[in-house]
Amino acid sequence: MADEVVLLDRWPSPYCMRVRIALALKGVICEIKDEDLSNKSTLLLQMNPVHKKVPVLIHNGKPICESLIIVEYIDQVWNDKPSLLPSDPYQRAHAKFWADFSDKMVCLYSMSLLTSKREELEVATKEFKENLKLLEEQLGDKHYFGGEELGFLDVALLPIITGFKIREIYGKFKIEDEFPKLFAWANRCLQKESVSKSIPDQEKMYGLIVEMRKKLGVK
Repeated sequence: MADEVVLLDRWPSPYCMRVRIALALKGVICEIKDEDLSNKSTLLLQMNPVHKKVPVLIHNGKPICESLIIVEYIDQVWNDKPSLLPSDPYQRAHAKFWADFSDKMVCLYSMSLLTSKREELEVATKEFKENLKLLEEQLGDKHYFGGEELGFLDVALLPIITGFKIREIYGKFKIEDEFPKLFAWANRCLQKESVSKSIPDQEKMYGLIVEMRKKLGVK
């Protein structure tokens, strides 16, 4: 019997992007259901009654929630493809630490940069750039955070590349100039079909951000 895999998704969500990329890397056939978060489906409320948010991966009727947990689950279940997480316990812990950092710090200030008013924007931009500096140091001279191939940390961080250009607009800095290694990493990732087909169009994302800023009263 074939696996039944459903992803409760929201196209602009960086957390959902992670899951889409992991599924594509593993070659998992999945039905994707885009959720209207202003009118959440009965299925979403049933599958994630605690947080009531996406992403939710439903595998043979059983829900798995929270993006990093889902990515690790995908890696363990569909293990016929190269593993995303390192086999070495220390390297595995290291990847998970930086993935957690991406949730608590990178995504936080990445969003703040887009939603902050003028007086708060300078602080948000400074924090975001400091986080990128730390990530670039971790990347070093490797092709990917996972080494020669995309790994768990790459998947965790990849959603930020969809907003590099948008963040340059509002933060008034150039990723390529200030973080050349991260810029090169992002371009290498985008050349992979599993990544490029799993992230939204930049223009579509920019339009969404413009509308979001209007609603928040941010100029």
